[in-house]
Amino acid sequence: MLRRSLGAADGRTMLDVGSGTGALAAEFLSAGWDVTACEPEQTLRAVAAQLRPQLALVAGSLPALPFPDSAFDVTVANFVLNHVSDPRASARELVRVARTRVAASIWSTSPSWFWREVYDRAGLAPIEATRLAAEMDFDRSAAGFASMLEDAGWAGVEVAERTWTWYASPRELWASAEGGVATAGAFYRALDADGRVAFRGGFDAVCADRCVGDHVPLEHTAAIATALAR
Repeated sequence: MLRRSLGAADGRTMLDVGSGTGALAAEFLSAGWDVTACEPEQTLRAVAAQLRPQLALVAGSLPALPFPDSAFDVTVANFVLNHVSDPRASARELVRVARTRVAASIWSTSPSWFWREVYDRAGLAPIEATRLAAEMDFDRSAAGFASMLEDAGWAGVEVAERTWTWYASPRELWASAEGGVATAGAFYRALDADGRVAFRGGFDAVCADRCVGDHVPLEHTAAIATALAR
C-alpha cells in the first residue's frame, strides 16, 4: 500500500527513518529506489548490515536528523511516530528533509499479546506503556493521526487503515527487544542480567509455541499517511 501511494521509483531518492533491521528499505531498494536507511540503535543497524548488506546505513534519530533540508525526494517513517517523545516535532523533521513527498505509519492496533506472553513465560511483571503528556499525545487512530500530522504542518494529508498478518522472524523480533524498541524493548533494557536471561527464555518458549514454520504470525492494523513535502 505504501509503495503504491508513492508511485514508481523513477530513480528517486528515499530516506527510511527508524529503519530497524532494514526490511522496508530493502523492499524499496529492490523496487528501484535509491534508499538511505537511518536507524538510531546500533544493535538494529548491526542486524540490518548482516541481513541486508546492500543497504546504505546511517545513524540518526528524530527529531534531529543528520541531513540538510530537502536532502531526499521522499522520506518515510514506518511505525516510528508511535514511539517518539515529540510526535509533531518529529513529523516536521520528516518534512524538512524531503523535497516532494513524505509518508509515515503508526500502529492503531498491535499484537501486544505476544510480549505479554513472553513476560508470563519468563515470570516477569510487565510494565504499563508510558503515555505522553496530553499536549504532546494524539489519538492512535486514522483520524487522530491525520490531525496530528496536520498540526505538524503536513500538507494534503491522506490516511488509510489496513489490517494484515505480519510473519515476523524470531531474529527480527529479538533484535527489536534487544535494541530497546517500544515498551518491550524498554522493559528488556531495564532488567538486570538474571532478568534478561529469563526474558530470553520466555521469548524462545513463546516463539517455539507460536511459530508457523520459521515465523510468528502477528496481526496488525496500521494507519498509513502520505502528504506533500512542499
